[in-house]
Amino acid sequence: VYHEKVRVELESRWPDDPRAVTSSAFPVWGDEADLLRLIDVQENGSNRFIAPGYHERTRNVVEGGQLLGQAIVAAAKANPGQRVTSAHMTFPKAASFDEPIDLNVDVLRRGHTFSTVAVRSEQGGRLVGPGLILMDSGAPDVIRDAVSMPDVPGPYESEPYDMRVTGRDLRIVEGAYSPDPDRIGPPVLYAWVRFREDPAEPYLRSGLIAQATTHWTIAAAMRPHQGFGEAQAHVTLSTGIMAVTINFHDDAPLDQWFLYANRAIWSGRGLAQGDGTIFSQDGRLMASYSVQAMIRSFSEPPGAKGMDATNAM
Repeated sequence: VYHEKVRVELESRWPDDPRAVTSSAFPVWGDEADLLRLIDVQENGSNRFIAPGYHERTRNVVEGGQLLGQAIVAAAKANPGQRVTSAHMTFPKAASFDEPIDLNVDVLRRGHTFSTVAVRSEQGGRLVGPGLILMDSGAPDVIRDAVSMPDVPGPYESEPYDMRVTGRDLRIVEGAYSPDPDRIGPPVLYAWVRFREDPAEPYLRSGLIAQATTHWTIAAAMRPHQGFGEAQAHVTLSTGIMAVTINFHDDAPLDQWFLYANRAIWSGRGLAQGDGTIFSQDGRLMASYSVQAMIRSFSEPPGAKGMDATNAM
């Protein structure tokens, strides 16, 4: 019965596009509403917020983009009247998916025009994500210019990809996001995304955009290298996101297609660096971001520590 309900939901969410019916891994991870619930942190005291745990069925590690999205929402709720324009976060320790995360917000300087906010994300009293966020009251254009959107095939010419989230449609240009270690290509990934519902609050849109920034860099960095692919992540290779910075530019509805353009610009010394831009389908630059990731050999196999791919980094 559960599977049938999910199938019906998938077939009805975008009736104009039969290729939106992509989720075949049951039971699914969850829905757009579950993703929003994780990012939309709730007040838990003065300048304190909490994000719920969630039962992840395959890997009990929180992705860095989710921690970043939560920090963006916490900062916006602690300092209403200004929007997040820039956010930076590092990830010194992995967080478990099935336990709540506490966010402590410190408004370092609340200005009439700009404010600086620190967010400390903790789990079980241990630091998992320190963040620094810049907020702005806004101003009209003095000048306006932006980098051009890359000329790539559109979402309907791209390959559907199943990340098991209903209510989020994902298409990969040329099917380039592949775990196959023998499929090689340039260190670039383009991903089209749209959501079933567009959140009303701007900070929730920013949080959802930030959540997926950490999906692409490791896969893009591995693409040119024969014998390396994401199928090895957490199995024979130790991989993870170590830091991410995002800057927000134009706003656009998330129930319309938008494009992540991600290029891995460097790999070596056990690290990889990715630069990305996010465009609305009509070419507006919504955000830009930078990601530093880890790609290393395990010092000892995960099994020797009583771990496996569900919890090893």
